[in-house]
Amino acid sequence: MVARKLTWSKSSHSGSESTSECVEVALTPQFTAVRDSKAPTGNLTLSHHAWAAFLTALSAAER
Repeated sequence: MVARKLTWSKSSHSGSESTSECVEVALTPQFTAVRDSKAPTGNLTLSHHAWAAFLTALSAAER
């Protein structure tokens, strides 16, 4: 993967900007990156398909 600056976002359910306990996501044309806000130097890179499948499974589990 080519090093680049990613723009990280977090869910509005995470609370205020000062809250550091959340999952952050960065979307690029090629992949979705996910990281723990408490450990921002590491991240998991997923295909967009894998990320969508994860969100679908998470949503189903909440029901």
